[in-house]
Amino acid sequence: MADAPLAGRCIGVTRAEGQAGEARRLFEQAGAAVIDLPALVVTPPDDWGPLDDALAELESFHWLLISSSNGAEAVDARLRRRGSSLAHRPAGLKIAAVGRKTAQRLEELGTPADFVPPDYVADSLIEHFPSSAWGLRLLIPRVQSGGRTVLAEAFAEAGARVVEVAAYETGCPPGLPSAAVAALESGRLDALTFSSAKTVRHSAALLHSAFGENWTRLLAPHGSRSRPLAVVSIGPQTSKACRALLGRVDAEARPHDLDGLVAACAGALSPGDPG
Repeated sequence: MADAPLAGRCIGVTRAEGQAGEARRLFEQAGAAVIDLPALVVTPPDDWGPLDDALAELESFHWLLISSSNGAEAVDARLRRRGSSLAHRPAGLKIAAVGRKTAQRLEELGTPADFVPPDYVADSLIEHFPSSAWGLRLLIPRVQSGGRTVLAEAFAEAGARVVEVAAYETGCPPGLPSAAVAALESGRLDALTFSSAKTVRHSAALLHSAFGENWTRLLAPHGSRSRPLAVVSIGPQTSKACRALLGRVDAEARPHDLDGLVAACAGALSPGDPG
């Protein structure tokens, strides 16, 4: 059925613990059964000091560049500790958001983004930034470890004064849920979806821990699945990690968001594909 392109399919979602709700809703809306394989735990950074210091002089920045909903939430939470919020940001501060999900979260926080690039990746923000970066002071809150520094590097090269600070951290959960282990062992899953390079790295570690050295056998046809497990990525950097750690990527979301991820899954698992 056109309105349920994933009917009868079982999809593994590797988003952060407690953040799979929207992905689950979209996949179920497309007809899929969803198995949660949480591959991230969101925690505070080791030190709030650098972020708090930057927020204390927020009025001195021209732009706040936010690349994830986690970053938006962390900044807003720390501002609220100071008796303020993103909704009451300085009048001269503009916000750029990477991705529709980040922009949506900013709207929910009462502070719509002034600029969202056409493609939902950091490189698109750099390419389409609405003004010259020369002389601008930019604040970039980001994940403490494992994220790309391309935004800070590119804008610094363009003449901006960049302050990049840790706003949150993401770690690896201690293990896979029993339902996920059972689905993987039986070959029930039709596809594994990944929303960041870190979810790929953590998933590989979790699969190795649960199934041993030969864990990659889970990607091959086995059990109730006659075709290889589809590996589906949300964007270029995630695809790069899939190829490095899983050996392949079968589909990449376009646009690089959850809607695109659902569509990419549907395409990878369409009846006309081999398998």
